[in-house]
Amino acid sequence: MNTLSYKTVSANKNTVTKNWVVIDADGATLGRLASKVAFLLRGKHKVDFTPHVDCGDNVIILNAHKIVLTGKKMTDKQYVRHTGYPGGQRFASPAEVLAKKPGAVVERAVKGMLPKNKLGSQLFRNLYVYTGTEHPHEAQKPQLLNLNDLK
Repeated sequence: MNTLSYKTVSANKNTVTKNWVVIDADGATLGRLASKVAFLLRGKHKVDFTPHVDCGDNVIILNAHKIVLTGKKMTDKQYVRHTGYPGGQRFASPAEVLAKKPGAVVERAVKGMLPKNKLGSQLFRNLYVYTGTEHPHEAQKPQLLNLNDLK
């Protein structure tokens, strides 16, 4: 019996094939969109997934300002940040954040679903969020992906 055929293949940065994917966020629910994007960024949909290697795809999200939050989350949910000074705790609702920087809500949701380490920081750099339908990555020939096609 040949035992060499049972070896697990680990991917590394030289053997990984990274694709470019475009996702239209128009009418998509924020949490469901973010979990599927994090899944793509991590590379868990690939056969040669390796947990400690950046083997995910580059993801472009269009129409980030047209996301949907269910229930009263658009007004009742609170994002908390701190300025670093005493008494510097600041609160903002998703409606306020969307008014100032529309893509920040999607970025924050996806970043929260990635690993909290150096690999997570590297994976987050593969995410590109735009508010319109145009993006500057046409040279990479990204493929349009329907969110419902992912499990």
